[in-house]
Amino acid sequence: MIQVLVADDEAMVRAGVRAILATDSGVEVVAEAADGHQAVELVRAHRPHVALLDIRMPGLDGLAAADEIAAVAPATSVIVLTTFGQEDYIARALGGGAAGFLLKASDPRELITAVHAVADGAAFLSPAIAHRVIRTYRGFGVSAAQARLRVETLTDRERDVLALLGAGHSNAEIARTLYIVEGTVKAHVSSILDKLGARNRVQAAVVAHEAGLT
Repeated sequence: MIQVLVADDEAMVRAGVRAILATDSGVEVVAEAADGHQAVELVRAHRPHVALLDIRMPGLDGLAAADEIAAVAPATSVIVLTTFGQEDYIARALGGGAAGFLLKASDPRELITAVHAVADGAAFLSPAIAHRVIRTYRGFGVSAAQARLRVETLTDRERDVLALLGAGHSNAEIARTLYIVEGTVKAHVSSILDKLGARNRVQAAVVAHEAGLT
């Protein structure tokens, strides 16, 4: 059962998100928050697998809350769920470690897909903003030559994992493809992020692309 926290300052939006997630028997909303401070405290208390955060909330906004959640509950994956798809929001969200970015105007099925994806260790980006994300994150200051140099620091197995990660595969899919256990994949991903100087899987995927692995 994937446990989810929903944070949005509009009660009607929270109710709508809860209703959508309730259609999936494998997902349970364990807490709701009306602002960023409350979201952080509820994540600290419940340790959900996924936190769905609106950006514009009173007190502490969703982007700042995502940063705090990464510090106090690193095992909780954050999805930013927002009306606003500006590139600076995308950059701040993913740069702060969010695993997903989803627009409220998206198909409701994308919400369920996103929750399952990030809970499984993958990243999820709304197709409506995918091109803007790539443009914002392309290389994150890393040229193709620099990306190749960084990839050279990886072991052969880590390069295999990075190539599949860059192609959008989840940890479970990578494990099945490489005939290894999922825990080993997670360990490889952690080592890859450290060696590449990447803060999240999105940045690692961009390095894979720039280095020609995907």
